[in-house]
Amino acid sequence: MTPSGTNRRPGDSDRGEGAGTSGASGISRAWEVLLPAVAAPARARGRALQEALREAVRSGRLSPGTRLPSSRDLAADLGVSRGLVTEAYEQLTAEGYLRSGRGAGTWVGGAARATRARARDLAPRPAGAAADFVPGTPDLSLFPRTAWSAAQRAVLAALPHHDLGYPDPRGLPRLRTALAELLARRRGVVADPERIVVVSGVAQATTLLGFALHARGLRRVAVEDPGSPQHDALYAAAGVTPVPVPLDGEGLALGPLRACGARAAVTTPAHQYPTGIAYGARRRAELLDWARSVDGFVLEDDYDGDFRYDRAPVGALQGLDPDRVAYTGSVSKSLAPGLRLGWLLVPEALADEVIERKRTMDLGHPALDQAVFARFVEHGDYDRQLRRCQRAYRERRDALVAALAEHLPGTEVSGIAAGLHVIAALPGRYGPEADLVARLTAAGVAVRPLSQCAHTPTGDDGDPAAVRLVLGYAHLSPARIRTGVRLLATATRG
Repeated sequence: MTPSGTNRRPGDSDRGEGAGTSGASGISRAWEVLLPAVAAPARARGRALQEALREAVRSGRLSPGTRLPSSRDLAADLGVSRGLVTEAYEQLTAEGYLRSGRGAGTWVGGAARATRARARDLAPRPAGAAADFVPGTPDLSLFPRTAWSAAQRAVLAALPHHDLGYPDPRGLPRLRTALAELLARRRGVVADPERIVVVSGVAQATTLLGFALHARGLRRVAVEDPGSPQHDALYAAAGVTPVPVPLDGEGLALGPLRACGARAAVTTPAHQYPTGIAYGARRRAELLDWARSVDGFVLEDDYDGDFRYDRAPVGALQGLDPDRVAYTGSVSKSLAPGLRLGWLLVPEALADEVIERKRTMDLGHPALDQAVFARFVEHGDYDRQLRRCQRAYRERRDALVAALAEHLPGTEVSGIAAGLHVIAALPGRYGPEADLVARLTAAGVAVRPLSQCAHTPTGDDGDPAAVRLVLGYAHLSPARIRTGVRLLATATRG
C-alpha cells in the first residue's frame, strides 16, 4: 500500500501535471527519494522535504528534464498535506532547482550540477614512517585536557554577554594584560598591553608584519640562511622580498646584512632555527645598532624560547629596544598548534598598520578562545604546562643524544641544549647526503637534511664529511627515540 493508504502505486494512473513520457519514472523516483523525509517530526517535515528534494537534484538522482508528479498526487503518495509539497515546489522553483509553467507541470531544472560531497584532510599529518624525526611537532598527548576543560567551563559560566560580540582586533584586554605579565616575567620583554596583538599563530603575525613593512615602503627583508622556509613564503605573500643573509658563529653576519639593502631582518636569537646557536650579547647589540642606523626593524621569532635545558633561557631581544624589535610567539610548541593562538608585540611605528590589517583580515581572534587562555594563564596552568613540557623534552633530548652516541659513534650533536630539535653531523663514511637520505627513506626513517633549510647551496651533497640532519624529538617517547635511532643506524650502513 502507498503511504496514503490506497492500493495504487506511484505512476499507476494519469497524474495530471505529472503525466507524460517521463511522468511515471519521475513519480517513482520522486517518491523513493522523498519518502524518508516523511519520517521527520511534523514541525520539521516541510524543511526535510525541501532538503531531500534539493539533494536529489544536486546528486543527480533526479536528473535535469525529469517531470515531477503533481503536488496532489505526490502528497497522496507520501501521506502528507498537499500544502507541504506545493511549498516545496515553490521554494525550489524560486531557487532554480525546478522549473514550472502554468498547465505545463513541474520539471527538474538544468541549473544545478551533480556534485559528490567530499571533505579531504590536507593537514600535514605524519606519513606513517617507522621512525619519524622530522622536527617541528610537539607531543600533542601532553595537551592538558582536564585543566583546559575546567577553564572552558569556568569561562562559559562567567563570561559577560558583551564579550561575545566583535572583539578589539588586538584581542581581549583581559588576555593582553595576562600576556603582558607572562612575557615580561618569563621572556624579559617590555610588554605594554596596548601594543600586544593576539594572532592566530606566528604565521599570521609574520603576514601582518609583512603588510606593515610594505605600507612603510620597505620591499626587502633579510632572513637567516639557513632558516625557516615559512618566513620566505609569508613575507613574499605580503609583497616583501626575502633576502638570504648567511650566519656566522654569533648569528646573522653583519657584513652581508649591511650590504643586502634591507631595513628589516627576521631573527630567531634565543635558539636559531635550524642551527641551534644562540645569538651572543655582542651580536644582539650590533643587530640593534644596525636597525637604528637604517631606521629599520628586527623581527624576533621566539618560537621555542621557553625551552632551555642547561640554564635559564636568555631574555628576548625585544627587551633591549621595544621600538625597534617586533616580537612574536605562540602556544604551538607548548600547548598545540591546532589552537592557532599566538601574540605579536609590535613597535609603536608599526602598530596602527598592524592593528588595521588585523581588523580587515579577520575582525579579531575568537573571543571564547582568548578568554579561556587568559584564565589558563591567570591561574598558573600555563606555567605548569611549560614546566611539564620542559621536563619531558629535556628527557627526550638526553635520550636522543645518548642513542646517537651508542648506535652512531662519531656523530656530533651541535647547538645549545634547548628547543625541540638537534643538529646531528654524521661521520663522512655515511655520506654523501643524497644517498644517505635515500637509504633512510627506503627504511622508513623520516629526517630533514640541514640543506633543506638553506637558501643557497651548502655543498653537503657533494661533501660526504658534511652530512647534517635536523632531528626532531619532542613528539617521540624516549623508547621510540631509541628504537628510531637503531633503525636510523641500520639504514645508514646500507
